[in-house]
Amino acid sequence: MTTLARITYAYLRVGILNELQYRANFWANLLQSFLGLATALGGLGVVFYHTDNLGGWRGHELAALVGVFFLMRGTIRILIQPSMEAFMDSVRKGTLDYVLLKPADGQLLVSVQRVSLWSLFDMALGVGVIVVALISGGVTVGPAHILAALLTLFSGTLIVYSFYLMLATCAFWFIKIENILVIFMSMYQAGRWPVGIYPQMLQIILTFLVPVAFAVTVPAEALVGRMNVGGLLLSTLLALILLTVARWFWRFGVRHYAGASA
Repeated sequence: MTTLARITYAYLRVGILNELQYRANFWANLLQSFLGLATALGGLGVVFYHTDNLGGWRGHELAALVGVFFLMRGTIRILIQPSMEAFMDSVRKGTLDYVLLKPADGQLLVSVQRVSLWSLFDMALGVGVIVVALISGGVTVGPAHILAALLTLFSGTLIVYSFYLMLATCAFWFIKIENILVIFMSMYQAGRWPVGIYPQMLQIILTFLVPVAFAVTVPAEALVGRMNVGGLLLSTLLALILLTVARWFWRFGVRHYAGASA
């Protein structure tokens, strides 16, 4: 096992053990996940009671998109969001020094330092909704669709992680950066619907400023066979570009970090 894998495993293991201390959270998060799913699917039911498609999307396709939304939301909440919040808190308190002084990559350490185990419910519900939606819609999912969906989901995760890291890195200069992250999660709720149904200006915002399209809509398109090769390549390319930019911005921020002695 490589050093990178050992460090990641150790941090995730400690994070999971810490979460298991508060088992009452199991029932609270389970109820929250089911209520959120019921609300999302209820909204679809209301829409398709009056029409048979929305912006060219049929009912089972939008249900699959809701599944992707919950799957990606769980991915964000299980590791990315809690770790970035802990990172910003450590910058404010000056305790980031202890992380940067360790003989390992600082970006890796701050990216895996906290785990929200119960967000696995969202991921499990998302997968379940996707499977039911594809079966009910009679969608034949071949190896190419599965590969494209996995690649776009991975690219979407990297895009969201890079976006989160760049926002969190701003904590080196600004105090109340948490408010921006709250706004991001609020705008992420728009991912319950295809980005294409929104006005053009909002489409641009949800595609390039807040990457909801690449996190939810693009993977859903890959699953139901609505995406072309160009969309797949664009998602992959954008993930690589943002990951590179986020890495550079992290290093730039660390060089300007004054530490606890400031």
